[in-house]
Amino acid sequence: MNKVTIIGCGSVGSTIAYTLTVTGIASSIVMVDVNNERAQGEAMDIIQGTPFCGPCAIHAGDYSDAVGSDIVIITAGVARKPGQSRLDLAQINVNILKSIISSVVKYAPDANYIIVSNPVDVLTYAFCKLSGVPEERVIGSGTILDTARLRSRLSECCAINQLNVHAYVFGEHGDSSFVPWTTANIANVPILQYNEVRSGEKLPPLAYDDIEDYVRKSGARIIQGKGATYYAVAISVCHICKALLDGIDTAMTVSTMLHGEYGIDDVCLSIVNVVGNKGAHTKVLLPLSPEEEAMLRKSADSLKAVINSITI
Repeated sequence: MNKVTIIGCGSVGSTIAYTLTVTGIASSIVMVDVNNERAQGEAMDIIQGTPFCGPCAIHAGDYSDAVGSDIVIITAGVARKPGQSRLDLAQINVNILKSIISSVVKYAPDANYIIVSNPVDVLTYAFCKLSGVPEERVIGSGTILDTARLRSRLSECCAINQLNVHAYVFGEHGDSSFVPWTTANIANVPILQYNEVRSGEKLPPLAYDDIEDYVRKSGARIIQGKGATYYAVAISVCHICKALLDGIDTAMTVSTMLHGEYGIDDVCLSIVNVVGNKGAHTKVLLPLSPEEEAMLRKSADSLKAVINSITI
């Protein structure tokens, strides 16, 4: 039985629960929220659709119901409002995270923890420092969503299946993120050369800065349009869950603690990690250009400045 506890039953947490159910990734889901009535309503709404998909036990509960969880997903916190940056939420959501850590880790000390609440890199760092859970089992969703947005955009620009696009977003899940273009490829061809080796009609040149701007601003644009983002992040988090539960090692950009990689120490941000049933157990150090390494260190410095400005 694959048991997942979700803490926070707002739009993101509830959509994760729904996606875990319809994809058959989880067979047992516990939904925990400070508003228990909301959690009960979300659980009831999802479970009533299970006759048409795989069987899954879903119920609202409290922290003690997390006992035996394979994965605990934390989405609780204050949501980002239009015009507000993820980092503006730092101290408020760190304080909320502290109360969650003291309440849930004693019941699920051996679970893998996925942090989704923003600012995700800061909260992942705080969870590593405060929880006592081994670092490889603390995973921030990080830039896995940004990477999905990048690949989706590149597939549109290059008129090719998203599965043929291999590119990553590194760094903070936020304004200091960047794309290491020297490592990106399409159909195993470096993206910088793809148009040259493609026969037939040539594609319009890729506007790299515009694509990165699109990725960075997608969340804000969606929030402006519909008030919140939850579909793509839910699918992305379920991708992490699938790797953890299937035990098939999968490379992905998630936020983890760094210890000297690329000259960066004592901060959580996203580079390529291998995720499997042992958690985020291995880092893959892609060969970055000197300019890209400098951008990664700049992103780390930006996060460290926030960490140093709050109380953890």
